[in-house]
Amino acid sequence: MAERKVEIIGREAAYKGYLRIDRYRLRHERFAGGMTEPMSRELMERGHAAAVLPYDPEADAVVLIEQFRIGAHAAGRPAWVVETVAGVIDDGETPEDVARRETTEETGCTLTRIEPVFPVLPSPGGCSETVHIFVGQVDSRGVGGLHGLADESEDIRVFVLPFDEALEWVDRGRVENGVSVIALLWLARHREALRRRWRGEA
Repeated sequence: MAERKVEIIGREAAYKGYLRIDRYRLRHERFAGGMTEPMSRELMERGHAAAVLPYDPEADAVVLIEQFRIGAHAAGRPAWVVETVAGVIDDGETPEDVARRETTEETGCTLTRIEPVFPVLPSPGGCSETVHIFVGQVDSRGVGGLHGLADESEDIRVFVLPFDEALEWVDRGRVENGVSVIALLWLARHREALRRRWRGEA
């Protein structure tokens, strides 16, 4: 599909803290032709991120984390959220760099292989963030416990879950984090091919 025209009339910083909010004045091309009237839109800028689902193909199990999320609490949902590993991409880092670093920091695991899935836009109506999703190979033996960086106030519970049970959690709505749902469903679709490739059988 051809990209349609967007005209940015003005942009100003509305707020700058841990996150940044910019206020845009813009108009864009209509499906039926012509341009919309000028409109105001506020956009949260929080950078871009990488997420990785650590997977042990020998145990057929995934490593998941659980931590407090203010957004879930404010939405009236369970505030401790089951997730994949994820982190913000800093200057000079690649998404894969972040996936590997965050896996070690948040779970104590080391990725031996990594498979890119695809980037997603979690909330493009009001946020510019993209999340690059990966599935990474780990050895899950002995994995678990509490992890995270104290200087970032991280309090992360790490646990191993058989893959079929993780899918049941998705079906029951136990996993509400959208990126994590995508990663688990992608692995469900590609798991056997990925296991063969990682074993050198394909």
